[in-house]
Amino acid sequence: MGLNSAQKKHFPCVGSMEVIPINVPGVRFEPLEPDCPSSCFPTVELGMISALYERFTAQIRGAVDLSQYRRTAAGSSRELVKKVSDVIWNSLSTKLDSSGVAFAVVAACQVLGLKDVHLALSEDHAWVIFGKNGEETAEVTWHGKGNEDRRGQTVTAGVNEKSWLYLKGSYMKCDRNMEVAFMVCAINPSLDLHTDSSELLRLQQKLLWLLYDRGDLDRYPMAMGTLADLEDQDPIPGKEDPLNIHLKAVGSSQKHYNNEHIYPYMYLAGFHYRHRNVRDALKAWAEAAQVMQDYNYFREDEEIYKEFFDIANDVIPNLLKETAAAYESAGEGADGEAGDGVAGLRVLCSPAALLRRICKWEEGSPTPVLHVGWATYLVQSLSRFEAQVTNQNNSLNLRD
Repeated sequence: MGLNSAQKKHFPCVGSMEVIPINVPGVRFEPLEPDCPSSCFPTVELGMISALYERFTAQIRGAVDLSQYRRTAAGSSRELVKKVSDVIWNSLSTKLDSSGVAFAVVAACQVLGLKDVHLALSEDHAWVIFGKNGEETAEVTWHGKGNEDRRGQTVTAGVNEKSWLYLKGSYMKCDRNMEVAFMVCAINPSLDLHTDSSELLRLQQKLLWLLYDRGDLDRYPMAMGTLADLEDQDPIPGKEDPLNIHLKAVGSSQKHYNNEHIYPYMYLAGFHYRHRNVRDALKAWAEAAQVMQDYNYFREDEEIYKEFFDIANDVIPNLLKETAAAYESAGEGADGEAGDGVAGLRVLCSPAALLRRICKWEEGSPTPVLHVGWATYLVQSLSRFEAQVTNQNNSLNLRD
C-alpha cells in the first residue's frame, strides 16, 4: 500500500552531500543530526516564504474584482468560486496534480477573505465546498486522464450515481487543520522511481504525529493510514502501535463517513500482508470489497478497480500459493489447526467472499468489472488446496 503523493517539486539533493546546491538564494543546508553531513536538509528563510506569499496575494487580488460578484450572508457565490478557479487554472506555470489545484483554489479564496470556502476530499478526487455549513459544492479541477472541464459544476450527479469517486456523499469536508493535514500527506518523498528521501519521510512522519496528537486526524482516515504506514516502516520509540492507528482509521470511516471509505481497509490489509498475517490480510481485503459492492462502477473509478484487480489476481494468488504449501507441510502428521483442514477452510473464505462482492459491485454498473481472468486466478488458487477443504468451503454460509 503506497503513500499518497502530489506531483510537487522538492530538493533532489536530500541525503547526498555530493549533489547539494550551494548557491540557492534564501536556502541553507544543515544536518538534521549533529556531525552527520549525509542528513543535510534545506532550511528555508522566512523572508523567502514571505516574498512568495506576497507575490501570490498580489496575483490573486489583482485578478479578482470582488465588487463584481454578489455575496450573501450564507457565503460566496458559485460564480465567484468559479472565477477563482479560472485564475488558478490559467496561471499555472508548474504542473500540479488535481488535488494540488483544488488546494491552491482554497488558498486563493482565503487570500480574498472567502472564509466559507473549504477543501472537500474523496479517496481519489478533490473539489471545494462553500456557502452555509458547506452545503454547496463546486468542481475546480480535473480528474484522472480526462480533460473534461467541469469547473463550477456541483458534484451532485456523481454522488447520485453512487460512484466511488464521490463516495455517495460521504466525503471529507475539511476544516483548516484538516487542510494542513492534506498538505502534509501530499509531501512527495520520491527522489526517483526507486528511491525515497528518508529525511522527507521522517519530516512527514513527525508532522503527522503532531496533527494526530492534536486530534486533527480524527476525521481523516487516509492520513491516519499514511501515518501508520510510516510508523510501521520506521517506528519512533514510545509512539502508538501502527496497528492501533489502522484500526482507528477504520473506526473513523465507520463513525464519520457511514463506512463508505475503501482505503482504511486497504491500509489495514497492507499492514497484515507485510507482517505475513495471511488470514487477517485476506479478511481486510474482503471487508474492503464489502464496502465496494454497494457502489456502481464508472470508468473514473479505475484507480480502485486496479487496486482490486491487482489484489485478486496477483497478491492473493501468491499468498494462497504460499499458504497452501505451508498447509500441506503442516498437515503431514501435525496435530495443530492446519492439520484438520480448519485453517485452510478459513483462509479460503475471504477470497471467495471478495470475488462475490466484486460481482455485486458490477450489478447495476454502467461499466463491466469482471472478465474471465478474475475467475481463472481464483480457480487456480482454490485448486492448490485439498478437495476436502474446498468442499467444506462450499458448504459454509458466506452471506454478507
